[in-house]
Amino acid sequence: MTVAEVGVHDIKRLALRGGLAKLISQAGNSALRLGFVLIAARLLEPRDFGLVAMVTAFTAVLDLFSTIGLSSAAIQKSIISKEQISTLFWINVLVGVTLSILCALIAPFIVVFYHEPRLFWVTVAMGAGFIFNAAGAQHLALLQRQMRYVSLAKIEFSSQLASFCLGLGLALAGYGYWALVAASVSLPAAVTVSSWMATRWIPGMPTRSADIGSMLHFGGTLTLNGVVSYLTVNFDKFVVGRVSGANALGHYSVAAQLITTPVSHLNTAVGGVTFSALSRLQNDAVRFRNYFLKGYSLNVSLTLPITIFSAVFAQDIVLTALGQKWAESAIIFQMLAPAALFYGLVNPLVWVLFASERHVRSLKIALVLAVLVPAGCLIGLPYGPQGVAAGYSAAMVLWLVPHVVWCLRGTPISPLDLFRASSRPLVSAGVAVTLAYIVCAYFGPLQNSFSQLALAGGVMMAAYSSLMIFVMGKDFYLDLIRAMRTTSFSSSEKGEAEGVAISL
Repeated sequence: MTVAEVGVHDIKRLALRGGLAKLISQAGNSALRLGFVLIAARLLEPRDFGLVAMVTAFTAVLDLFSTIGLSSAAIQKSIISKEQISTLFWINVLVGVTLSILCALIAPFIVVFYHEPRLFWVTVAMGAGFIFNAAGAQHLALLQRQMRYVSLAKIEFSSQLASFCLGLGLALAGYGYWALVAASVSLPAAVTVSSWMATRWIPGMPTRSADIGSMLHFGGTLTLNGVVSYLTVNFDKFVVGRVSGANALGHYSVAAQLITTPVSHLNTAVGGVTFSALSRLQNDAVRFRNYFLKGYSLNVSLTLPITIFSAVFAQDIVLTALGQKWAESAIIFQMLAPAALFYGLVNPLVWVLFASERHVRSLKIALVLAVLVPAGCLIGLPYGPQGVAAGYSAAMVLWLVPHVVWCLRGTPISPLDLFRASSRPLVSAGVAVTLAYIVCAYFGPLQNSFSQLALAGGVMMAAYSSLMIFVMGKDFYLDLIRAMRTTSFSSSEKGEAEGVAISL
């Protein structure tokens, strides 16, 4: 059987099994990340989170260049040679070292910008993460090309667990914000070491004969897109940190992390698998459309109820998760919920644009958002961090329909397809959360936020599950369960998976 034939016949089986591994992994990763934030929030002060967020607002921009999009380019390429992947690896390493040095050079500027001397060594220390990210980028790309999602799941979970244990240990020992720095830097280090061990691939020397021009263009466009998008979606944090200081930014950044973590992790879980499959099906319009809509339906059916529930029960979530000293984060958390809903609905469209090589269009869309979002934040700035959050969300909501229409123009998927796929989960989530709110109102305020949250969550989950089985049909979920029942491959299946993904 040829590689192409294997791809056509087995992509669904490999993608669905990989999807189960990714979903389980991301559920575990989300629990770890939220657990770390919740425990660290009780051990540390909002100012500690604010100091690290000040640095991250700058270093995360540089981090987008650590792989310069070459890992995505390697995944998107239907066939890639040893010489090409080795050359990409060394380019990544060179960029990573350069960024680490650049990070040290901009440290004085960050100190002056925020008027905070403690940020100098924090910035220098965070720079080490660039090298670790760069050194593991192509190894992770190989694992994803081979659809070895079980291995990826183990790497991500174990690395996060190790880094979070280190951070919490330092927090207990009284190291303050350095505990957050240590957790941040150790994570990419653990991922890189684990990915090298999993692939057992040792890169060769770079060669000029390797034809990587198209991949450099693809990766460069993705990187520029990522930079513009990051600056756009984090403009609110720049503004809050600069105008209101570390304490306010601590409240703002933790609220933002709390509302976006479930959505981003679920999108990553479904998106990683779907992007790999769509890249193999980019020349088959019918299969491309069907695979995307199934992945999109699964994604929104998981993200929408979480986001809507978070908006309605924001205060109970914040008080239960973070404690009374974080009470002022609740309104920020609630104001950012519409933006999280926007991301849940439109982030999957990136799979379509990148897999079909419409990455230039994605960049143009990002440039439009780079105007709209800062404008919304600046309009809300006179009303403090809460106003910035409201302006941020308002800009996203107003842009929703134009965003969808522009993304899908010329693709096998229509805006009507997207509406049909999202309307049933959206209505079901709205009804379920409304029912949860009515039940809680009927019983009156309970003794504490945890009890209130437990009652509301139980009602919402029961109602939403019942409604989704009714409106989606039980066959939709039974098909997924049957296809993903076997999560491990035999030796021959592993060989097929590798054949689909890579020719070395």
